[in-house]
Amino acid sequence: MLPASHSAVLANLLYSHSAELVGVYDPVVGWFTHVNPAGVQLLAYPSEAAFLADPNHSLRTPPWTRAQWQKLCDRARREGHQEVEANIRRHTGEPLQGYLRMTYFEVAGQPLFLVYLTARNRLQQSERELAHSVRRFEAVFANAALGIVVCDQPGRMVSVNAQAEQLFGYAPTELLGQPLRVLLPDAAGQLLEQARAAFEEHPPRRSVAPSGTLPGRRHNGSAFPVEVSLSYFYLDEELFVVVYLLDLTAKHAADQELRTEQRHVSRLNAELEQKVIDRTNALLITLDQLERRGDELAQALAAEQELGELKSRFVSMASHEFRTPLTAVLSSADLIEDYPEGQHQAQRLKHVQRIRASVQHLNDILEEFLSVGRLQEGAIEARPVDSDLTALLPETVADLHSQFKAGQLIDWQVDCPVPMRLDASLLRKIIVNLLSNALKYSAEDTVVTVRAWCQDQHLLLRVEDQGVGIAADDQKHLFQQFFRARNVTTVPGTGLGLYIVARYLALMGGTIELRSVLDQGTTVTIQVPLISA
Repeated sequence: MLPASHSAVLANLLYSHSAELVGVYDPVVGWFTHVNPAGVQLLAYPSEAAFLADPNHSLRTPPWTRAQWQKLCDRARREGHQEVEANIRRHTGEPLQGYLRMTYFEVAGQPLFLVYLTARNRLQQSERELAHSVRRFEAVFANAALGIVVCDQPGRMVSVNAQAEQLFGYAPTELLGQPLRVLLPDAAGQLLEQARAAFEEHPPRRSVAPSGTLPGRRHNGSAFPVEVSLSYFYLDEELFVVVYLLDLTAKHAADQELRTEQRHVSRLNAELEQKVIDRTNALLITLDQLERRGDELAQALAAEQELGELKSRFVSMASHEFRTPLTAVLSSADLIEDYPEGQHQAQRLKHVQRIRASVQHLNDILEEFLSVGRLQEGAIEARPVDSDLTALLPETVADLHSQFKAGQLIDWQVDCPVPMRLDASLLRKIIVNLLSNALKYSAEDTVVTVRAWCQDQHLLLRVEDQGVGIAADDQKHLFQQFFRARNVTTVPGTGLGLYIVARYLALMGGTIELRSVLDQGTTVTIQVPLISA
């Protein structure tokens, strides 16, 4: 209970004059030590004793936890008082919307709180909400980051926030009552008319499309760019226009700087692109040169490899082709030396004939080498003359009788009565090469067939043998220098015959075709254009 010295005052203040809950809260006890009758009635307790003896020591279903209530008490003790809205329940469970005030005081050094709880009715709630709304509006209006000016219908400024005053360089309240044209001399009337027209056309709306950038005038007379937007409202049958003002000086400066930087960047980009183009062109030229150099090196390497292969073939061929006749010459000379008497004349003649044949073979080899050299030097040209193939072919066949093996036969036939002009010397060498190969690679008692005919101003000549044939893998290399098929490496030969034939035909504008089957024979067909005599 309270001391007697306070009872009369509390009874008069709390009991007699208050229609709301007034109580004394003891933070040490953690509950009220006194409450007025109005408070007992407000919280629907049956009596003051029942309220004070509440075993829960808390308002029914409070909006606070114990920790939150303790913080509320701490703030009230620190600041002297505390006010909060509270949604609680009466002792009977009914909800109660109230407003709680706590005031801290001490009695004889004992901390106490005077608690005032009033029920909130609709009028009080509306007034509080209105007050909050006004305070929020004032806070937004005063602290807005852009200038805000409110004008009445004639265009006088009735409200100006601090940002607008600072923006245009005016002292507080200095602009009130002045026309809007003080700030916007070139467009104030137009803006107000625009807002009135918008209101008359669309009354429910509260905004007008932004008016863009307009020239503003400061108190000192200087001009600066301002972005203007409008809205309006109707109050007590009077139209008010709200003008929002944003200083664009910094934005225009930034835009100008940005444009300058963009031009600078564009210039740098153009220079960089030109450098890239120049470097790219230089790189392409270098790459082209490297490619050409690479091609040249590849060609040189291929030529070197081909030359190396030709040298290898030549050494292999020469070591075989020259050794055989030279060995025959040497051995025949030694044998002749062994027959000094006249009765050995037959043996001596035999070896002399062998020497002659070997020398002739060496001469043929050298002649082939010389022919290749002259062909590569371009010293040989086709010289067409009047020719008679019916005489040329049998003469050529007759010159080859020394190369016939036992029982071999050349069956030839010419069907070309038309007089012709061609290089008979080259043609004879071609026929000799083809027939020599046919006889060399055919066995004894075989027939070599030769057919020649004229067709569409061309001479066609075919040589067909029954020899060893040529493997398919070797046929694609037959017209290369010093190449010999793998199945005839033991047969004498230089590997130049078909190469020379192909080169002679090229000089005459002709072609050659070869078909062969291993162990069955080979057929070679040449075609030479004719010039009418």
